[in-house]
Amino acid sequence: MAVRPPSVDALARSLADTGLPHPLLVDAARAAIADGGAAGIEERARRHAHAAARALLQPVVNATGVLLHTNLGRAPLAVAADAAYTNLELDLSSGRRGSRHDHAAALLARLCDTEDAIVVNNGASAVLLVLAALAGGRGAAVSRGELVEIGGGFRVPEVMAQSGAQLVEVGTTNRTRLADFESAVANPANGAALALKVHQSNYRIVGFTEQVTVAEMASLDVPVVADIGSGLVDAACPWLDNGPPPWLAGEPAARQSLADGAALVTFSGDKLFGGPQAGIIAGRADLVGQCARHPLARALRPGSLVLNALQQVVLAYLRRDGQAIEFWRMASLAATDLEQRAHGVVEGSGTGVVAEMASVPGGGTLPGTEINSCGVVLNGDHTTALRARTPPIIARVSEDRTWLDLRTVAPADDQHVIAALKALG
Repeated sequence: MAVRPPSVDALARSLADTGLPHPLLVDAARAAIADGGAAGIEERARRHAHAAARALLQPVVNATGVLLHTNLGRAPLAVAADAAYTNLELDLSSGRRGSRHDHAAALLARLCDTEDAIVVNNGASAVLLVLAALAGGRGAAVSRGELVEIGGGFRVPEVMAQSGAQLVEVGTTNRTRLADFESAVANPANGAALALKVHQSNYRIVGFTEQVTVAEMASLDVPVVADIGSGLVDAACPWLDNGPPPWLAGEPAARQSLADGAALVTFSGDKLFGGPQAGIIAGRADLVGQCARHPLARALRPGSLVLNALQQVVLAYLRRDGQAIEFWRMASLAATDLEQRAHGVVEGSGTGVVAEMASVPGGGTLPGTEINSCGVVLNGDHTTALRARTPPIIARVSEDRTWLDLRTVAPADDQHVIAALKALG
């Protein structure tokens, strides 16, 4: 006589020790029953439950050496918030309704040394809102060499089309001059409302090239919007004890772009800024006000959790406390300190060798830039076993060797790396 499988409810209850909610355990039980046969059904159900748990958002150890790893959430961020109401849209002085732009956005304006700022939910949203509010139904002049596509299929021409702005292409792919912009802006057929300078972010054009700087574009008869993308606030990096690292050379910064004459700058909050995913628009108060009043602003606005996290990061910048911003803490680590940690991992685990490595900023930022680093190398590909750990450890493979770069591993997570390497035998 064939053995009947247990009931869905009974099988689900047998998985209660996994800690998953009962509805997810019911899904695992049903999947195991659908696999067919009563033999080994509990083991199959447990595998389905484990797979469901692994699919949940959870902390991982980033040993790839990519500081802004898009697949791992870009800039790591630690923000603790109690279950409490906030004065998100309440003016505590008057007791009247306030604005969500009075907190993090006001601090951002102070940080960027400009008149005003507004926060939206990501960098693409910032560009979209600016174009819709300032150039909807009119022209926006952009160099052909800056009509970029970045990760996730974000294409400048397509975002412009969605905003209602009309693309006015200027210059050529490799060479654009100020005279090209002047001609485009002066031509009434173009109806140019602004000139947009787009940071090329994840690619470079080299060789016979020419670009127009923000300072040069500032002489145009329309506002200049600089999409600096990666979110460097100040080229001087006053939050770092030793000033800007060499690998930042040439990266556009918000304060300098505004000082050079940009009417607005836009950038991401989760790249070099080191904060949560957000889009930041900063600059002239009248133009920021136009953005804030546009109907899209409400659709693109972030909630209190993002604004609170962003506020904490901005306060750290204003305190000039780079060590409180995890991205900058990692980026400024000395390779000699990482080497010492790597020796500790090798000695503690009894496996692997210490090796020099090259970390990268990542996140479409500073292409081709490498930061001297150090970590542990193992023979063979162990990435699957490392990902199966709790917490999962994400490493990289090259030439049939597994590389664990300690620049992106928090010191407190070295113990997890040691335990995982020991388990590899």
